[in-house]
Amino acid sequence: MNGRIRAIARKEFRHILRDPGSLGALLGLPLFLLLMFGYAVSLDVDEVPLEVRDLDRTPESRALAEAFFAGGRFVPADPGPGGGESALETGRAAAVLEIPPGFARALGRGEASPVRVAVDGSDGTRAQTVAGYIDGLCLRYGGDLRALEAERAGPADGGPPGAVLDIRPRVLFNQELRSVVFLVPGLVALILVITAVVSTALAVVREKENGSMEQILVSPVGALELILGKTLPYAAVGAVSAAVVLGAAALLFGVEVAGGVGALAWTTGLFLLASLALGVLISTMADTQQVAFLISTMLTLIPTFTLSGFVFPVRNMPAVIRWVTRLFPTTYYLEILKAIVIKGAPFRYYAGPAAALALYAAAAIAAASVRFSRERSRSR
Repeated sequence: MNGRIRAIARKEFRHILRDPGSLGALLGLPLFLLLMFGYAVSLDVDEVPLEVRDLDRTPESRALAEAFFAGGRFVPADPGPGGGESALETGRAAAVLEIPPGFARALGRGEASPVRVAVDGSDGTRAQTVAGYIDGLCLRYGGDLRALEAERAGPADGGPPGAVLDIRPRVLFNQELRSVVFLVPGLVALILVITAVVSTALAVVREKENGSMEQILVSPVGALELILGKTLPYAAVGAVSAAVVLGAAALLFGVEVAGGVGALAWTTGLFLLASLALGVLISTMADTQQVAFLISTMLTLIPTFTLSGFVFPVRNMPAVIRWVTRLFPTTYYLEILKAIVIKGAPFRYYAGPAAALALYAAAAIAAASVRFSRERSRSR
């Protein structure tokens, strides 16, 4: 190897070893991606929360309900106030199966028994899969009944099993199952994350690299004042970006905000506060823009894609990973966006995620202020 190349390579290795944060990020990012895509990312739709409204209350209707929960594809939805569409609005259920009165009598007369199905279409990919599961289970149930009747009647009356259920599916919130409808909230969250977290972290670290941060830290400006002054411009840029995305979605794709614009504005403000504070907090952990970018990518961009419910349903992830998703503000914000933008649900249906986002924003601001105060005390 050429001596000059060897000298340059030796110098670069020394720079890497002198920056353990950068080295750790470079080594940890591939492992982090492997773990996320190996354990958290799943395209399977299992353990779908299903609410069964048995209005017939007969052995035949109970057998149909048991058939849904026997295979592991569906699990009973969590109990809560209201039923039917309200269960879909709150997210307690991904689908509602209603067995009407007279179900067993219709089966006894050999008539097609109606079964009404409502599916949450705010996630089009999951809705299509869930509708397919329900259709297949109902057809299998009908085929089993026909086969049992043929066995009882004997071979003379037998024939190929057929369907005895009249399935009437109905998709709520996104009747056409257009992917753009459930992608818009995710894109809004992604743009805000890039604008608020990544840009803020890089901007503050740039001050460190230029040497101007030392002058700011010894100035009489308070830590909270400094954080607000540095982040407010990015908050304005993020708000404008989100408005542009929502406006373009309405004009180009017909995806309009179903709920209140005021509710969307103040919840977006909460998310921006949490994201901007997180960006400042990241900047206190990094001394170079490369390290700041890697840390912000690991803590925001990758979780937005893999852990927030943007692309992959959170419910399909292992229990430990589902708990990890609650460590990121995007998870709460996407729940709020789906409730407001797609479902037009009232505040009580997203009050929990909004409260969690407010607590997250307060904790992030406090942590960033403490870190900045410590840096200021060290610089004096």
